[in-house]
Amino acid sequence: MENVTHVIEFYIIPFSTVVGQKIFLFPTFLVLYLICLMWNMLIFVTLFMDLHLQKPMYFFLRNLSFVDVLYISVVLPKLMDIILTGNNRVSFIACFTQLYFFAAFACTEIWLLTMMSYDRYAAICFPLHYVLIMEKKKCGLLVAGSWLSGFCNSLFVTIFASHLSFCSSTYIKQIFCDIKTLTKISCGDLYEFQTMILVEALFMGLCPFLLILMSYSKILANILRLKSIGQRKKAFSTCTSHLTILLIFYGTLLCMYMIPPSAHSEELDQIFSVLYLAVTPTLNPLIYSLRNKEVKNALCNILFKNIFYKSHSVCRDVS
Repeated sequence: MENVTHVIEFYIIPFSTVVGQKIFLFPTFLVLYLICLMWNMLIFVTLFMDLHLQKPMYFFLRNLSFVDVLYISVVLPKLMDIILTGNNRVSFIACFTQLYFFAAFACTEIWLLTMMSYDRYAAICFPLHYVLIMEKKKCGLLVAGSWLSGFCNSLFVTIFASHLSFCSSTYIKQIFCDIKTLTKISCGDLYEFQTMILVEALFMGLCPFLLILMSYSKILANILRLKSIGQRKKAFSTCTSHLTILLIFYGTLLCMYMIPPSAHSEELDQIFSVLYLAVTPTLNPLIYSLRNKEVKNALCNILFKNIFYKSHSVCRDVS
């Protein structure tokens, strides 16, 4: 692919330039960002400190919380700066640096969610062998593989995207430097790049999604074989938090990248971007803390016993 790019700056155009909307948007994103940081770091510290939460599932969740903090920090601070100051210029290097880290953390999160579905499959379908299947070394390798695949894949995509030609428009009508939007404003032959994107979609999108479907189809089949309704409810309740996060994350991601172009596609892209970039990382820890009794107890223990000097027994009663 011939590189005839002479552009050294891009201009990010988020939402509307109406002053009234800016006044509303900045505090909204600031609150979302602070809530996301607070809850994810609280979950991370809680899972790290509580000796009862050293199971593989919580090891994956700890990494997910850390990724969410990095994931949202790649986009929202710059977006808030643009809204507040009006300076929407982004250098070529800064744009592709943002693209690289966004893609890296997004891909890492996809594989972490996939590993978490495998963990639930092992816990429900092979409860007696769960400790052996999800041993500490294996969990460490799975998490390391998720991070490594995310960063290596992102490097490949970013290098390929940096060779796109931008000879007409330099205006990115999105809240960050997104690969989809960069493709829209590029010119020249896009066949090689589009082929690469298709391969990426299969490897980083379809493959993890199929693995998750396989895990949950086996989980569902195993649950349906249980005779007691109470046993079924208890078994399925261990998956509800993870399943809820999967539906939100993949739902918004698919809407963003799979909906056909329309007259209002740019506005829809920005809305879905906010959902999976800001709302989803903010909801993840809330979903786990509200739907998981062990996490609720641990949070209560840290907040009330260690911070407010309340007794551990009182915390258990409150939860």
